[in-house]
Order: sequence, then structure tokens, then C-alpha cells
Amino acid sequence: MDETRSMTKGSIYKSLIIFALPIFISNLFQQLYNSADSLIVGYFLGNDALAAVSSSGNLIQMLIGLFNGIAMGAGVVVARNFGAKRDDELKRAIHTDIVIGLIMGIVLTVVGVVLTPLILELMGTPASVMPDSLTYLRIYFYGSLGLVMYNIFTGILQSLGDSRHPLYYLIISSLTNIVLDYVLIAFFDMGVEAAAMATIFSQFISALLCMRLLHRLKAPYHLDYRALKIDQTMTIEILRNGIPSGIQNSIIGIANVVVQSNINAFGNLAMAGCGAYSKVEGFAFLPVTSFNLALTTFIGQNMGAGLKERAKKGTIFGISCCVILAEVIGLCTVFFAPQLIGLFADDPAVISFGSQRAVVAGVFFFLCAFTHAYGAVLRGLGKPVIPMLNMAISWCVIRVSFLMVTGFLFDDINFVYWCYPLTWLISSGYFVYYIIKHKGLLN
Repeated sequence: MDETRSMTKGSIYKSLIIFALPIFISNLFQQLYNSADSLIVGYFLGNDALAAVSSSGNLIQMLIGLFNGIAMGAGVVVARNFGAKRDDELKRAIHTDIVIGLIMGIVLTVVGVVLTPLILELMGTPASVMPDSLTYLRIYFYGSLGLVMYNIFTGILQSLGDSRHPLYYLIISSLTNIVLDYVLIAFFDMGVEAAAMATIFSQFISALLCMRLLHRLKAPYHLDYRALKIDQTMTIEILRNGIPSGIQNSIIGIANVVVQSNINAFGNLAMAGCGAYSKVEGFAFLPVTSFNLALTTFIGQNMGAGLKERAKKGTIFGISCCVILAEVIGLCTVFFAPQLIGLFADDPAVISFGSQRAVVAGVFFFLCAFTHAYGAVLRGLGKPVIPMLNMAISWCVIRVSFLMVTGFLFDDINFVYWCYPLTWLISSGYFVYYIIKHKGLLN
């Protein structure tokens, strides 16, 4: 079985779209099963439970960000060697990546379980929400090995040009998660722990299916369990590409935890409303996220094959698609915000909080999309430090500073909402400056 596909030949536009479409559908199902937790929990268990589950996303992002970034870096290394047809280096990169993933999964389990209570306290989580938040997160992190390995395996397959099988496996995982959520909560009368248990069980299913496919590939670089070991050269290359992206993810996660702390100060209704909006935003950015992953793989394969002009054309097309799609979706989010937030809760106050945030952010989705898209290009070029520094300064330092000042001067949640578009503008402005200074997208 060999579903790998080179993106170094044929129509650029067709290659990117065909590759991005399964990723989009995969992300859609992933977001569906993430949202299923909030939908079912909110309906059967109430606003406090909804706040506990929905507000956990930023903390999870902060703790898994480093590991997901390293997985992204490994994907760049795999894509380059695949594009250059270096099978021996490709095999060593894949097997080293898997071993690194196993180590990261174990570390994340320990760190997540140990630090969750402390971080929830520092975030100012309300007493009414604390027990459910702690229960949900601890069970989630007990199963984090499945999440890490799924991301590792998916990153490898996508870098080899296979975006279809991760889609199939994620559909199976998503349906499993939704069914378990409903059965455990509605019929067995379990609490938020059921949502966490359903999620981790589903993640292990998708990870094991991806592992099985890699093992069965009819190629010299297929997964051979006896070849699993750390290769020093490949480890250095993976970490060189991955650590900056991981630091970037973690820094953004830290900033978002600070944002969540400010939201928590306005009570559980604000937490539930903003948490529901985050689920809506997650769906809204799926096309952008899909093109970003496609861009990184496309750039990595074509630069590995020495096709700079083809990589440049793909960059222009990919960024344009991201920006246009994001803005169209953002405006739809603004117009239909009450109805979208209402899918997660029927409390007018919860809907109001979520809708207000949607109106502030939706108009400026194009800025966020441009930043992410050009960052994806730079990662494909092997320059992950540049987007890391840009987002560390604009999305963390400036965002947190803005919140500290406005939080001290004003007791108004709208300033929390505005910290996002303002910092998107700053990060986009820097990338425009960078492109002009270097006289081109790929220089």
C-alpha cells in the first residue's frame, strides 16, 4: 500500500487544492469531535461544565504547543528528503521522529497531570468551575500520548504527500468520540470525565491506524519497528526546524492562557460564551489551517527538489487563498454570530458574550490568516525562527502588555476581545516589512 505523492510535478494549483482538501475535511472532523464535547456537555451538564470544558482549550494548547511544533519541524525534514528522493535519509528521519514522539508523549503526560492544578489556580479559574476543569484536564493529559503520536504520524504521512488516509482515520476517530460522549453522558449519567475519556480513546484509535499504515507502506522508508532509534544527525535537524515552531506555539499558548485569565475574571457566563466562540473560530479557520499545512509541505518538497520558481508560484497562490477565504468566513461569522454561539448554549448572557467577541474578531480574520500563511512558508523554507520571533513579540509580549495596562485601567471585557485583532495587525505588518526588505517571498 503506497499512497505517497510528490508535489513537485503537475499543476501547482491542483496539487495544493487536492492536497489541502483532505486536510480541511480532517480538520473539520477533528473540530467536530472537539466541539462535540462542548455541545453535549453544555446541553446535558449546564453552563459550569461547559465553561470547564470550553475554557480548557488554551491550557491544552500551551502545554502541547512545544510538542506539536517539533512534529511540524520533523514534517519539514521528511518533506525535503522525500522531494529530493533521498530514501535512506528519509527512513532515518521518519524513525527518529517516531522515537522523539514517544518521548514527548510521556513527558507531556507527566507535565500535564502535575502542573494542571497550579495553572488553573494561576488562571483564576472560578471555584464553581474548578472541580470539573481539573477532572477534565487530568484525564485528558493521562491520554496525551495518543494525541502526540497521532500528530507525529499524520505529519509524516502528509509530508509524504498522503493527506487522504489521515482523513479516513480521523473520521473514524471523530464518530467514535461523538458516540462515546453521548452514550457516557446521556445514558450513563457521567460528568465531564466522560468527555475527556471519549477524546483520549478516540485519539489512540487514529494514532494506531496511522502507525499500521506506515508499517504497511511498500517503500524503503516504511515503518520498521526494529529500526526505531534516535539518529543524531536527524535529531539535530528535526529539533533545529521544530523547536522554534514549538516555542512559537507554546508562547502563543501562554499568551492565550493570560487572555483566558482575564476572561475568567468576568465569571462563568463570560467563560462559557468565549469558550463557545472559540469553537466557532476553530471551524472558521479550518480552510486557512489546511492551506498552511499544504503550503509547508509544498514548499518543503519543491525546495528539496531545487524547484524555487515553482515554490514561489505556489506561495503566492496559497497565501492569496488563505487571506480571501479567511475574510469571507470572518464576515459570515460576524453576521451569524448569535445563531452560531446559540448552538452551544441557550443562555442569552452566554450568547451575548460570545457574539461580542465574534463581531470584534471576525472583520480582521484576513490579518491572522496572512500571518499564519507566511509563517507556514518560512517553515517550509527552513526558517522557523523568523515567525517564532514575530509571534513571540506581537502575539505574546505585546498582547500580554496590552491586557495588563487595559485590565488595570478599565473593567471592560471588550479590551480583551480587541487584543487579538490589534496583535494580528502588528504581526502582519512585520511580515510585509520582511518581504519588502528581502525583495521577495522566498528570499
